[in-house]
Amino acid sequence: MSGATRKALIGMLVIKGRLGEMWAPSGRKQETWLPKTWRRLRFLFFQMATLIRTLSDHSDDVNYCAFSSSCLATCSLDKTIRVYSLSDFAELPYSPLEGHTYAVHCCCFSPSGLVLASCSTDGTSALWDTRDGRRLAVLQQPGASPVRVCRFSPEAAYLLAGAADGSVVLWNVRSMKLYRSGKVKGGSLMACAFSPSGNFFVTGSSSGDLTIWDDKMRCLYNEKAHDLGVTCCDISSHPVSDSENGFEYFQMASCGQDNHIKLWLILFADFLGVQLKYKCTLIGHSAPVLACAFSCDGQMIVSGSVDKCVIIYETSTGNTLHTLSQHKRLFFICRYVTTCAFAPCSPLLATGSMDKTVHIWQLDLKQPCAGGTVENESKVAIEDWSEDDVSAWLCAQDLADFVGLFKMNNIDGKELLNLTKESLANELKIESLGLRSKVLRKIEELRMTMMSVSVPDEFLCPITRELMKDPVIATDGYSYEREAMENWISNRRSSPMTNLPLHSLMLTPNRTLKMAISRWLETQQK
Repeated sequence: MSGATRKALIGMLVIKGRLGEMWAPSGRKQETWLPKTWRRLRFLFFQMATLIRTLSDHSDDVNYCAFSSSCLATCSLDKTIRVYSLSDFAELPYSPLEGHTYAVHCCCFSPSGLVLASCSTDGTSALWDTRDGRRLAVLQQPGASPVRVCRFSPEAAYLLAGAADGSVVLWNVRSMKLYRSGKVKGGSLMACAFSPSGNFFVTGSSSGDLTIWDDKMRCLYNEKAHDLGVTCCDISSHPVSDSENGFEYFQMASCGQDNHIKLWLILFADFLGVQLKYKCTLIGHSAPVLACAFSCDGQMIVSGSVDKCVIIYETSTGNTLHTLSQHKRLFFICRYVTTCAFAPCSPLLATGSMDKTVHIWQLDLKQPCAGGTVENESKVAIEDWSEDDVSAWLCAQDLADFVGLFKMNNIDGKELLNLTKESLANELKIESLGLRSKVLRKIEELRMTMMSVSVPDEFLCPITRELMKDPVIATDGYSYEREAMENWISNRRSSPMTNLPLHSLMLTPNRTLKMAISRWLETQQK
């Protein structure tokens, strides 16, 4: 978005409504008056995610991915760990790391990034030198139970490993010997996370419990968090201050088989002991949530689910910032999202799936949220938009150049919904076919938000994320809107989904998909 557009957007938002917050182009927070139609919205310049690379080297389900400051590690049911450079996403010369005899469930880097840990169904955790791929140690879990999860302490003094029999072990990384051990009751250990200070850690089990332990492996607190089992948890590295009482809380996220992501506040104080306070539940997923993680600044949470979607939330409000659905593959052929992670030193996000791939996303700090601005507005609300509301909507869609034209023609919400290709050309005198098409696409998106249910993801073009009207199948096996794909292959010969070369530029009409979309539209219009 250009500087002029951003200034225009802020200018348009200084209109009637209620007091809200906005980030000015300079980066300073300023107060503005938001339009009345947007009273439930927080229109901020937040991260939009762009798929920049797909890694397809694993031969089986991807179970986990983890970042260091310079590398990305992934592990799989194929018994291997693969390590990539963040500079070009090329696999390092020593990769893949082999040695586990069964599936690798989890991997993580030490804080320095010099050591990589992995754990497996074979009942072991392994330590690897990230400089040359050399295996430094093999740590046998007591009882040889399959190890599901592992984490380094913030000082890298200990490695925490949790297993299917409920056992949790702290290994001394320097001596490679067992330091402490414990056990959760009635379930497998599925998740764990250290506090930023390292003086306590949290585990989650298949029985649904969250348990807080100190660094001496003493159980401090236990909470029934997810009825059907905890699948993942993470603690933000940025504490939250309580100005009233002078305390600092640690923020924790947990997710589970109950389809929920829950946010918690943990207070750890010598004179008060440990307190775990439920904060809120993040909504959006329609199936069990398998992974969750905070961004390095604690401002965002990402989650991955059996519903094949990745959702990015704003931590402070719980608002959905973006929904990513590229792990939904061929029509009616989908795979669960099993892992997600933010990079610590760069605006990158990695998501892994049972489709054997890892997607790398670039987060653009300069883009505004357009897709989430009107998703919850009803037909009545949109038809009731004022001219100012329409102006603000135009700015949100990166169409700020049309604000004056729409104002001159008194375009309110009702008029906006009735605009057609002919009226844009003949009445508003928009000469450019490309600009008319863009405006019409945005209006069509707005009309779709008036429907009672969301558009099935398989009906959306992966390139434009808009409902397809003329779907075609490319030689990569994916379906796209014809015009969008023709524009894509006019400039490059790679797949928009996999980034791999296309063996042919032939596009085949997907009549089955087109008929399915038509039937779905008919049901929505009844």
